[in-house]
Amino acid sequence: MKLAFLFPGQGAQAVGMGRALAEAHPAARAVFETADRVLNFRFTDLLWGGPEAELKKTVNAQPALLVHSVAALRLVERAGFHAAWSAGHSLGEYSACVAAGALTLEDALLLTRRRGELMYQAGIDRPGTMAAILGLSREQVADVCEQAAGAGIVRPANLNAPGQVVISGEIAAVEKACELAKAAGAKRAIRLEVSGAFHSPLMASAAAGLAAALERVQVRDAGSPVIANVSAQPVQKAAELRAALEAQLLGAVRWEDSMRWLLAAGAERFVELGTGRVLRGLLRTIVPDATSMNVDDPKSLTATLAALGAAPARSAS
Repeated sequence: MKLAFLFPGQGAQAVGMGRALAEAHPAARAVFETADRVLNFRFTDLLWGGPEAELKKTVNAQPALLVHSVAALRLVERAGFHAAWSAGHSLGEYSACVAAGALTLEDALLLTRRRGELMYQAGIDRPGTMAAILGLSREQVADVCEQAAGAGIVRPANLNAPGQVVISGEIAAVEKACELAKAAGAKRAIRLEVSGAFHSPLMASAAAGLAAALERVQVRDAGSPVIANVSAQPVQKAAELRAALEAQLLGAVRWEDSMRWLLAAGAERFVELGTGRVLRGLLRTIVPDATSMNVDDPKSLTATLAALGAAPARSAS
């Protein structure tokens, strides 16, 4: 059985994330304890007690999503299941690199914390925003962005699924593109609650800082391929993974293309690991008959392991 592990990105975070898994399974709890140690404060108190406004901050949301994803991953691995391929949406690509053995959990925690700091600062230095355009093709959205370019930088940032493209750029340009998208027949054009124009040229300073941070950690050859956001192609060599992570802040997340590549390569089942089920929803939009499941809490863990053919998960795992 060829499995693809999927890891969610920023926006899925919620107070209480991962707590039930940690309370039921010591192997998951150990992952959260590692986060407390590496980040040098009671990070789990924030994850499980809030306040929500603090958890939503980019600097906290990114390592929060990573640690929940890795906790879920460890439990699936302990049951004997491993990915033929891993893919993560934006921030989730770091979780994918942990799953593939290219990054340690400790280094990934430090990198995602730093990535969040850099992205937040870049948003202050060069203010921008993002918006979801629903109901237009990616070609139509690209055309709308070109038409809005007179108002500033704006371009497609997340090519999520048919009829769902997120744009990113300077505020006036994004607003203009939203107006043009509605005039072109978009069902909706929704401004997103973000601290900056992620996956756009406005993140140039963050990308430079991230490249420096990546130089300070060991990136290993992956044990299995990671599908890179920027190319929608498998990468496995350490140098290629490092380059993909560096390019990611400036380039579009080609999620639809990544899922189609996995299906063409023979992925039989998709398992979303971590907070929420956003990626399962996107997959259903891309390929309605794709088989997917998720691990978020003990109930979904039990259901997923049963669907994969494993014995029931024990609380002592």
